[in-house]
Formats: sequence, structure tokens, C-alpha cells
Amino acid sequence: MSDLTLYGIKACDTMKKARMWLDENDQSYAFHDYKSAGIDQAHLEQWCNEHGWEKILNRAGTTFRKLDDVSKTDLDQTKAITLMLAQPSMIKRPVLDLGERTLIGFKPELYQAAFNS
Repeated sequence: MSDLTLYGIKACDTMKKARMWLDENDQSYAFHDYKSAGIDQAHLEQWCNEHGWEKILNRAGTTFRKLDDVSKTDLDQTKAITLMLAQPSMIKRPVLDLGERTLIGFKPELYQAAFNS
């Protein structure tokens, strides 16, 4: 499989694990650091439509927890996408674009299953 894109933040520990797994399993990929390169609304909409915004928005992270209460209430997909566009570190990571679908987060068994299917 080629033309993979791994989206995330370079310094994130989970990202490092995903990158190491891909390297060890000889999977070539492009890395898109959305902290430095940003992310567009179309990608966020696609990921939210595929997985649900609740899975894409990282509410456990420091960036989200530091938001004021007004920003955290009455969340819906539109509001979540607006927050993630403004603060890409609120996007769950990594996002691995396989072309026909995406994987959110990193679990070795999910990556293994995706490449063995």
C-alpha cells in the first residue's frame, strides 16, 4: 500500500509509536504535521463524517481543557470543526489516511488489521 498520509503532531508520543510501527513494517507514508502545516476544513469534515466529530475532537487534551466554558458547551460538528481549525492540537492523533478510509488514534492491532486486509 502506498500513498499513505499520517496526520498529527511531530512531538506527540502516540505519533512516535505510529511512525515507528509504519517504519518497522516497511510502510512508506507522507507525514503532515498539522501543528506547523495546519489542516483544512475539508479534511476535518471528511474525518468527522467518517468517524463522528466526537471521535476526532480530542477532549482529553490540555488544549481543549484550557478552553473557556462557553467554547466547550453546546458542541456540535460545526463548532468542533471551528475549534479544531483554530487549534489543530485538539485533533485526535494520529490520523492515518489509507486512501479509501482513515484510522484514528494508534493501536498496533488496528494498523496490523488494516495492512493485512
